[in-house]
Amino acid sequence: MTRRRAHLAAAAAATLALLLSGCSMGSGSSSGGDSVAPQPDVGVEAPDQGVAGGEGLVPEESVDEGRSVITTGWLTLTVDDPIASASEAVSIVDRAGGRIDSRSETPGTDTQQARATLVVRIPSEDFDAVLGDLRELGDVDSVQLDASDVTQQREDLDARIGALQASVDRLLALLQQASTTEDLIAIESALSSRQAELDSLTAQRDLLVDQVEYSTLTVELLSEGIAPEAGPDDFWSGVAAGWDALVAFASGLLVVVGVLLPWLAVLLVIAAIVAVIVILATRRRHHVGPDRPEDDPGRPTHPGGHGPA
Repeated sequence: MTRRRAHLAAAAAATLALLLSGCSMGSGSSSGGDSVAPQPDVGVEAPDQGVAGGEGLVPEESVDEGRSVITTGWLTLTVDDPIASASEAVSIVDRAGGRIDSRSETPGTDTQQARATLVVRIPSEDFDAVLGDLRELGDVDSVQLDASDVTQQREDLDARIGALQASVDRLLALLQQASTTEDLIAIESALSSRQAELDSLTAQRDLLVDQVEYSTLTVELLSEGIAPEAGPDDFWSGVAAGWDALVAFASGLLVVVGVLLPWLAVLLVIAAIVAVIVILATRRRHHVGPDRPEDDPGRPTHPGGHGPA
């Protein structure tokens, strides 16, 4: 009986323990479900709040829209007619709402290829499309594009302009309240200085904005290069080349002689006049020179004056 009671007591204790553990697990799962229930909602809303890795992040295009980038480029093309292609390039830029800052054209000669150079300003949002249209004008020799991020510089200018504008507004308000001449002069001096600085910064910001909104592209259009003439490659072609060179030299020499001939004629006339003058002077000196007897003052004469003594 004692052993049977012991077994019954042990079984009752085990049953009680199982019941107690089951109750604790049920209450724990109930409380745990209440505490973690909001977590799925947080996980769903996280992407909309811009959490890293979520689908609700700001698109890259939106981020780029806040940046200020200055784009410059150089494009070199080989075309059949650079002058006509330059006109086509101008039309392409005009259709995109751009403008031409400079344009130069050089017609071709026998020794120089034709060329045209354009510096165009293209709206930044249409830059790639316009560049693609310009590439279709001929064979692309080279393309170079440079981009410079000036976002920080533009934000700095905007902040300084805002601060200066606020200062100018305060000075204008003080100017209306000035009661003495000294205050009026001091306020006007400070206002003039601030306004000049504000105008300078505004001009810098406007130039920067123009460079950002309109990309700069230099387009160079060239015709086919002129091939040099082939030199002589055998004996007879060398003889012919030498004869042509001799004829060209003789022709050039005749031209030089023709140019100098009038001058030589004038010089000969002047030399002849000088020679005649010299000859006449020499002859006169011989006829009336001191060696004639009647003209020699030291020669003694006859007392009667008719001849020598």
